[in-house]
Amino acid sequence: MNRPMPRQPFPDLDLPTLDGERFVLSESNPDWYTMLVCYRGLHCPICKDQLTNLQDRLDKFAELGIEAIAISMDSQERAGKAREKWGLDRLRIAYGMSEAQARSAGLYISSARTEQEPERFSEPGLFLVEPDLTLYFASIQTAPFTRPPFDELLGPLHYVKEHGYPARGELAEQAG
Repeated sequence: MNRPMPRQPFPDLDLPTLDGERFVLSESNPDWYTMLVCYRGLHCPICKDQLTNLQDRLDKFAELGIEAIAISMDSQERAGKAREKWGLDRLRIAYGMSEAQARSAGLYISSARTEQEPERFSEPGLFLVEPDLTLYFASIQTAPFTRPPFDELLGPLHYVKEHGYPARGELAEQAG
């Protein structure tokens, strides 16, 4: 499975949002980064905690020039229920990501274990994408737990911005 590499193009995404518009990554115009927070869906209580935590820090990310959006493979109905039940009135939410789109972003895919879960869904991922669509940072999980805490991301991002710290992990695996 190929995963997006730092300093390389990230797949362009084009998804509907709950505000009735479309999120097109290549048309995003952040001052610095677009932060894609890919979550498992309505069935995931850890996703609720993560996204409410993100919503509480949207202003801090905006001060750095980072625009955030939450993305899932959930249907419009399920994404809308998550927004309502989780109180996500400020966080932009895109839905309907296809399995192919999720895989192109390097996300792992799981199948339902309970009837509350959709038949297939992506595991979590967090990406910082530059305005030219190159990947700066990725955190991809194979399970619902252990996600990067947003407060622990904010401090280093201040350093990155102040010192022009480059993307790391950009060396492709070499044969031999």
